Amino acid sequence: MRNTKARKTFIWLCIAPSLILFTTFMLMPTLNIFLMSLLKWGGLSANKKFVGLNNFKILIEDMNFIRSLQNTLFLIVIVTVITLVFAIVFASILVREKLKGQNFFRIIFYIPNILSVVIISAVFAAIYDPTNGLLNTILNLFKFESIKFLGDQKIVIYSIAGAMIWQAIGYYMVMYMASMSSISIHLYEAADLEGASKTQQFFNITLPLIWTNIRTTLTFFIISTINLSFLFTKVMTSGGPDGASETVLSYLYKQAYNNASYGYGMAIGAVVFIVSFVLSALVNKATSREVIEY
Repeated sequence: MRNTKARKTFIWLCIAPSLILFTTFMLMPTLNIFLMSLLKWGGLSANKKFVGLNNFKILIEDMNFIRSLQNTLFLIVIVTVITLVFAIVFASILVREKLKGQNFFRIIFYIPNILSVVIISAVFAAIYDPTNGLLNTILNLFKFESIKFLGDQKIVIYSIAGAMIWQAIGYYMVMYMASMSSISIHLYEAADLEGASKTQQFFNITLPLIWTNIRTTLTFFIISTINLSFLFTKVMTSGGPDGASETVLSYLYKQAYNNASYGYGMAIGAVVFIVSFVLSALVNKATSREVIEY
């Protein structure tokens, strides 16, 4: 009896620090966001007025918010799909093919994750520069007109997506390489003897055995894209031109801090939290399958 109580006490003592930190820095702030979303408050003044769900009613009719949400969802889809495909393909090539300088390529691909997002954003802003940027210099060499990558409402969001994809590929490639390296070489040897092509081996051996890792990284994609889109947008365009590259977090920041509508900003934050949770749940449900182990 004493041993059981002592064991339970020891377990609680072990998890107590993590539980306290989670409650203090995750659970309470999250609940506080929902509480503040019910207020009309400037953020710094002592005047707080309870308005109920009025902030959310305004939010539904706010076309600037709707556009920022559409941009964010677009980035989640396009950045996730393209990054996922390239990361898996590059990881498969570096693991399965005998290439010279494999470690060199691994380092090159991972360098963007060492650099600050602000630095990467500044570099791509220079690359996209309509006058002296690298891309327009190349286009001019082939007698094409310069393109305002960050100044054209139709393509600005694609330009930001390109920078985000370049930044993310190396990180996820390394994760997939770790999973692929754990797959027994005997499976591929047996497939070779059966006459399976490289493509068939990839879809029938590699993908099924790293599927759990892919499911996990898909959730990472959603959360990281929402967070990083704010930094890339803030540095590269500040939401311009004319709000064409605005994302939900950059719009939240402007409403809460620039326009002193803190309660309204927290309403946006509450929506972002719900959307993130729902998307993660839907992705997990859609990608669920029987776990294949070897």
